[in-house]
Amino acid sequence: MNTYSYYCSTRIEMGTGKSLELPAILESLGLGRSILLVSDPGVIRAGLVEPIQSALERAGFSVTLFDALSQNPRDTECLAGAALFRESSAEMVVAIGGGSAMDTGKAIALIGRNGGTPVEYADGLLPYANIAPIICIPTTAGTGSEVTRSSVITEAATHRKMTLKHAALRPTLAVLDPALTYSVPPAVTAATGVDALVHAIEGYTCKVTNPISQAFGAQAMRKIVKALPDAYADGRNEQARYDMLEGSLLAGLCFGSADVAAVHCLAEALGGLYDTPHGVANSVFLPYVLRFNAQEDQALHASLARFMGFASDADADELACEKLVAGIVDWTNSLNIPRLRDLPGVREEDFPRIVELSVKNGSTPSNVRTVTAEDYLQILQEAYRA
Repeated sequence: MNTYSYYCSTRIEMGTGKSLELPAILESLGLGRSILLVSDPGVIRAGLVEPIQSALERAGFSVTLFDALSQNPRDTECLAGAALFRESSAEMVVAIGGGSAMDTGKAIALIGRNGGTPVEYADGLLPYANIAPIICIPTTAGTGSEVTRSSVITEAATHRKMTLKHAALRPTLAVLDPALTYSVPPAVTAATGVDALVHAIEGYTCKVTNPISQAFGAQAMRKIVKALPDAYADGRNEQARYDMLEGSLLAGLCFGSADVAAVHCLAEALGGLYDTPHGVANSVFLPYVLRFNAQEDQALHASLARFMGFASDADADELACEKLVAGIVDWTNSLNIPRLRDLPGVREEDFPRIVELSVKNGSTPSNVRTVTAEDYLQILQEAYRA
């Protein structure tokens, strides 16, 4: 019998309009009065930050804004944010946005108090301690970073995506307000939604999964596959947006105490090299990794097909696995997510570098089927020729 640990210390507040209750919630927590607010220019332009910032300032909080973020956050940006954290005498970090804002906010809360660089923490050279309180308010339904122990940062000099991972990086508070996702464009809705689905799939199937993670993952898969096409078709579909934000949360709770696996390893390599949106990168590899992994455990992958409605209980496991791959391809096609060969910058001559980065990814050993450099190359070639 396996042993496992499951831990999540984050307080979760879910509901339409919850983001404007942030001042009262922070008052009750007594975390301080000085805030570094981390967001990105697109979220600010969408008008999602100003109402929250104004509510905080009216309640007497001192708020300093940091918005120098990239789509795939870089170590240099985290260092700049950490310097501003210290200069403004901030006592906590409030991150409003998608994964880039939340992951950057986590790194700032760590480095702002302790110094060092992201690579020193990712490589185990510095301890995770004395981290400032982190408050996350997601504006996309995708990363689940509001409840995870991870922060994925790109090392600008090498294009390596590194993961800062520690229980102390779990946010103190997650405020999920579906209204903040209504204005997300369809393409971003699709990409971030697929990211959430992959979190649930890999958290459920990886070698370090556990029954609690699997319970969250199964429910996340059911919700996301049903809700994402509706949210994609109509961004103001309140039920679909609610279900997607909740599905993303559940997926975060799934992999947050387990791990991701080969799909993410390939996707992070792609994002590091070409700045490909993370959800898009996940999507282009998902069916080919599923086909590869299903050869290791048909019963496990047949269960995924049934959770997502691609196969029935009456289907034999082998047939259910075939329906899983076909169903994922049709589902992502309905969301108009591009193929690997259509992504900007992607070249076959870069495949050895993508393979190298994937093999070095810390989540490669968690993949349910042992995956080698040769396997990664074959998956890349299959995805590129599709």
